[in-house]
Amino acid sequence: LTDRTIEDNMRFVLNATGWKDKKLIAERTRDVLEKVGLRSKLKKMPHELSGGEQQRVVIARALLNDPEIILADEPTGNLDPETSEEIMLLLKEISRGGTAVLMATHDYHIIRTFPSRIIKCENGKVIEDAKIV
Repeated sequence: LTDRTIEDNMRFVLNATGWKDKKLIAERTRDVLEKVGLRSKLKKMPHELSGGEQQRVVIARALLNDPEIILADEPTGNLDPETSEEIMLLLKEISRGGTAVLMATHDYHIIRTFPSRIIKCENGKVIEDAKIV
């Protein structure tokens, strides 16, 4: 949400999903932002962040309620190669922590650089299902 600080963005999600305790909300917000390396950006507005930092905020919001799966649609689409790698490393760390990450991408470099299970679809049909090591 572009009209709110990063902290208020996090609070909005938690309030919308039933969190009531302000102390727990503040604690969870700090914990999740720490996990994505943005705790120091708590009071910043989205326009004050880089593209990579904005993407990390999106990931932090997704992590707030400890989901079993994260759906990431082109999470590196508008980022430079270095920032893309940072985001992929973060998603990989999240996956290692037990959260499934399902990602859509057109970036074959990302696919080759971060081995995983690849399911290729065309015209609504699975045409390839392989584990890249």
